[in-house]
Amino acid sequence: MLVVSSVPDPPWLPEGGRADVVLAAPGDEPPSPVGLVRLLVTGPHGRVFTVPRTGGRPGLDLPTAAVPVAASVRGVLAGLVSDVLGRTAPTVQLGFVRNTVPPGTVYEWPSPVAHFCVYRTVDPQSPVVDGTWLDRDTAAVHLAERHWWPLLAVEAGGGPRATVEYRRDAAR
Repeated sequence: MLVVSSVPDPPWLPEGGRADVVLAAPGDEPPSPVGLVRLLVTGPHGRVFTVPRTGGRPGLDLPTAAVPVAASVRGVLAGLVSDVLGRTAPTVQLGFVRNTVPPGTVYEWPSPVAHFCVYRTVDPQSPVVDGTWLDRDTAAVHLAERHWWPLLAVEAGGGPRATVEYRRDAAR
């Protein structure tokens, strides 16, 4: 594992929180606990498959599934892959965002630590759900503010590149 980005006191976490973006090593097991899994489906020339964000939030994101407390991360991931691709497909863990909040903080995810994993299909085919393919430059425009974006910026093989600065005084 390699921490590629660390944001102290980010605007999306309660005061005093920290968000670390961690690149997984081949064969790493998912961390615990996991709140969400995201599926990075890539196509020719570095294109990225996106879907509308959930919860009434504007914009695009990677296909995502919540991991209930007692559920298997691998089981939820397999369901997400099947839902998006219409079949099973091998995946590799690209990495995760680790949100840490001060002990005792009211937070909608497991606390004081919660993980949000990004998995990449290693044999991607056309998804069976509605979505939008973005080329590298367009992906940076639409996705660079997502907390997981630094994982794509360091991905082996020339993934999309971008840097983002988060400020607490920015709108939440």
